[in-house]
Amino acid sequence: MSNPTEPHLLWTPPAALQETSNLHAYMTWLSQTRNLQFATYDELWHWSVANLETFWASLWDYFQIMARTDYTAVLAERRMPGARWFTGATLNYAEHVFRNANRDHPALLFQSELQPLTEVSWAELAAQTAALAATFRKLGVEPGDRVVGYLPNIPQALVAFLATASLGAIWSSCSPDFGSPSVVDRFRQIEPKLLLAIDGYSYGGKAFDRLAAVAEIQAALPTLQATIFVPYLDPQAEPRGLQGPIVHWETALATPGKLTFTPVPFDHPLWVLYSSGTTGLPKPIVQSQGGILIQHLKELSLHLNLKPGDRFFWFTTTGWMMWNLLIGGLLVGSSVVLYDGSPSYPDLGVLWRMAGAGEVNFFGTSASYITALTKSDLVPGQHYDLSRIVAVGSTGSPLPPEGFEWVYANVKADLWLASVSGGTDICGCFVAGAPLLPVYSGEIQCRALGVDVQALDTDGNNVIGVMGELVIGQPMPSMPIYFWNDPDGRRYRESYFELYPGKWRHGDWVLVNERGGVIIYGRSDSTINRQGVRMGSSEIYRVVEALPEITDSLVIDLEGLGGASYMPLFVVLREGVNLDVALEQRLKQTIRTALSPRHVPDAIFSIPEVPRTLNGKKLEVPVKKILLGVPVERAANPDSLKNPELLSYFVDLAAYVRAIVGAA
Repeated sequence: MSNPTEPHLLWTPPAALQETSNLHAYMTWLSQTRNLQFATYDELWHWSVANLETFWASLWDYFQIMARTDYTAVLAERRMPGARWFTGATLNYAEHVFRNANRDHPALLFQSELQPLTEVSWAELAAQTAALAATFRKLGVEPGDRVVGYLPNIPQALVAFLATASLGAIWSSCSPDFGSPSVVDRFRQIEPKLLLAIDGYSYGGKAFDRLAAVAEIQAALPTLQATIFVPYLDPQAEPRGLQGPIVHWETALATPGKLTFTPVPFDHPLWVLYSSGTTGLPKPIVQSQGGILIQHLKELSLHLNLKPGDRFFWFTTTGWMMWNLLIGGLLVGSSVVLYDGSPSYPDLGVLWRMAGAGEVNFFGTSASYITALTKSDLVPGQHYDLSRIVAVGSTGSPLPPEGFEWVYANVKADLWLASVSGGTDICGCFVAGAPLLPVYSGEIQCRALGVDVQALDTDGNNVIGVMGELVIGQPMPSMPIYFWNDPDGRRYRESYFELYPGKWRHGDWVLVNERGGVIIYGRSDSTINRQGVRMGSSEIYRVVEALPEITDSLVIDLEGLGGASYMPLFVVLREGVNLDVALEQRLKQTIRTALSPRHVPDAIFSIPEVPRTLNGKKLEVPVKKILLGVPVERAANPDSLKNPELLSYFVDLAAYVRAIVGAA
């Protein structure tokens, strides 16, 4: 396996930040209350995974979890799958949100292409949540019922989730940029009782009416008993064409109600998230009220260092688990900042302007967004007031070293860049940031506390300094309690535990170095394996997309096709550039020099766009299947894709590729 060039130091945390950090406060608390002293983060991490029950029990006490009944065991069954956490405890996630209510700072800020930046107070959030929960009760919603939202990242979605959680019902959401078949594939599996839906939304300055899609969703969900209609694109919109009992949003908020919280068992379902759904039906991943509560308290407080009154932003939609993490900022008393719209409309500075106006402290985004900015002339630090920003977060895909360096050169030199990686499957991070540690280019700072991150080589050994398969060796509270409609747990086991029984295989290539830093290389099931030398696809993207002529790329390894190996590279060219012989040769020489001769592509093709999921992930595995001859309907779900029309190109190319390889 290939090893990276040595990352270089970009930032060292100032002493003042370290001494006032939540992580330092927790370590001090451990010393004072548990007589446990740790000189370094690495020592703390090793203790947290070697003493799993003691660690998670300490978080229960440190964060003062409000349980109506106490737990009888921290980890009653220490196995994967099937771990049972904090048995006997009853609590409510939403109650932990509202214990932070105060008049000194807003609960949330919101901006969209349709609305200027506005604030919502804690009192307003509580009143709306109480009224909506009362409406839910009138509509027959009980603990365990499913409430679903076809909503963008707007305050109404947050209110709906909190009302759902307060009742012990189960939340699930899809962004309205999902096509109706994709939404139906998700929601129909969980048989919802109640739907909340908008009339439409704006993106990139264009209006998108979604009433027809809402009607299609309603028609495909026979368990629906009512729909709450949220006029958003047009405040005067009426629910034309919609079926069944309809309640207007304003009517729903007019129901008198007192904010109450239904205590539920620790492992009671909180929400259902979904896999990306690139092949087959999306997996309905069920996570628990208690598991998410304690995981997000740990992650947002200790790893992201959020504090009461901080303003926490992450660019996301309701269809990505980062929305669920973002709204978790309320658990630590932070004000959450919601944005709905395109990150490049009316220009690439829109999010940075909002961050300045909203006095954002923590600015979170995707690695693909930062990578896109490296190709632009934008220098946010020169054009906007970013004086309040102390940290930038990145996730979604590996952030290359150039992305790290761009942030420090163009945003601020004195900020903390927290690159993190985890997934929908746990609604959190396996590897994360820490305010006590330095930042190195291209490197995630640490393995998250209580997460037994391992890199396994081909012999199954846990290795340091060598790329291996990302595996989690012990349970985490936010791991799925089950998949919906998977009564014997077979689909759950096959998803994570088939290759390494008793260990969670996540499907990423990872390297853990001697100082505990982590580098993610991309999906292990789309790894490039040429003549026995394995390389993460992200390494190839890094060198290819560094060329000024290339704006995006996709690489596919067809090892095993007809006994041969064939690796095509697909590139998106900057406007006005042609893929001529000279550019092809330069691409190949760049890969040969920067990576290895084995990973020079067999062919290079120009494409208009890289096919991606709605969450922006490159479709490496589905495209690989199509090129191997798998019918497109079995290889990918078009309704889960941002640009499904591109699949036809790869279908046409598949016959040509098989002919080329067959003749070789």
